[in-house]
Amino acid sequence: MAASPSTARAINDRLALRLLQQEGPLTAGQLKTMTGLSRPTVADLVDRLQESGLVTVVGETDVRRRGPRARLYGIVADRAHLAALDVRTDSVAVVVADLLGVTLAEAVLPIGSDTATEPAVEQAAALLEGTARQAGSVPLHSVGIGAPGLVDATGVLRETTGLPEWHRRFVAVLQERLPAALLVENETNLAALAEQRLGAARGQDTFVLLWIGHGIGAAVVLDGRLRRGASGGAGEIGFLPVPGTGGLPSATACDGGFHSLAGSAAVCELAEGYGLVPAPGAPQEPPSAALVRAAVGDGRPGAGEFLDALADRLAIGAAGVAAVLDPGRIVLAGEVGHAGGEALAARVEDRLAAMSPLRTEVRPGALGGAAVLRGALLTARDAAQDELFAPGI
Repeated sequence: MAASPSTARAINDRLALRLLQQEGPLTAGQLKTMTGLSRPTVADLVDRLQESGLVTVVGETDVRRRGPRARLYGIVADRAHLAALDVRTDSVAVVVADLLGVTLAEAVLPIGSDTATEPAVEQAAALLEGTARQAGSVPLHSVGIGAPGLVDATGVLRETTGLPEWHRRFVAVLQERLPAALLVENETNLAALAEQRLGAARGQDTFVLLWIGHGIGAAVVLDGRLRRGASGGAGEIGFLPVPGTGGLPSATACDGGFHSLAGSAAVCELAEGYGLVPAPGAPQEPPSAALVRAAVGDGRPGAGEFLDALADRLAIGAAGVAAVLDPGRIVLAGEVGHAGGEALAARVEDRLAAMSPLRTEVRPGALGGAAVLRGALLTARDAAQDELFAPGI
């Protein structure tokens, strides 16, 4: 069936807005070429988008060109503000951006393990509200939140052993205090989204991201879709039973699982055996990341042997993933994966090739610890644009 005139207009408007968001300011002539629409149709949609407050004239074409200058149209970036939060066990990081994803304000707040639930919640909520005020008077439209633990199909952060109670309470308080849409997602899943759009998994419809930081996690992307599992727990690889831990994980603790081989504390203990000690790292960065970064740049035998031993451990978890999912590519993400770079990824790939008949590339994450915030911001921006870029639908 042919689309009705109103539906056709809405589809054309949305297409034009997506092009303006992806390509930057464009002339009506450029929109005509890129969309394949007629000149009158483009003129009409530009008028509609200006009247709706989504598009405005931002300049003119280069004065050095012959002929009359054409107007350049761009998205009104301040039509909506977005926020992204990376909620860790001991800190909260916030970024507020405009509709095009340009950062307007950002902040990080450490939250000590001895902080009670209500004070922790109030501090985190105040951080978001204060950062939003710093960004300007435009209200928040959408807020993307990345947090450790299980997020169910309805976007609710489930109670998880080992994570602070204030995490779940924080989300509930934000729902009470903010008119914005809240989008809660597991932190590793958001990192996968960011690496797929902006980093080491660009162009990949199927891959697995291994998050290596304070803890261990995985995100599974198959056939272009993020797979969360029946309860939202797909990728809880820290619980994966593996050899070399001296025990088995339980329903309430991942001690004895892959976490015991590749979590930050385990990596630091491994490094000590090779005479390496943690050096000061970036704030909120796991000490294991500083160790791995130093080892990559150190030519001493102990450093190389440490990276070899770490690759041995990571390959055990990667082999389990490859055997079940055959992802074709594994991204070593998080602070440690980023710090290890190609030196660590190549070692893991070599070991994986010897353990599995399934050819699997291993690449270092490109975004490091910032991947969670980047993914949360992309999620918030997608939600805002899905609503705002659909006039008339």
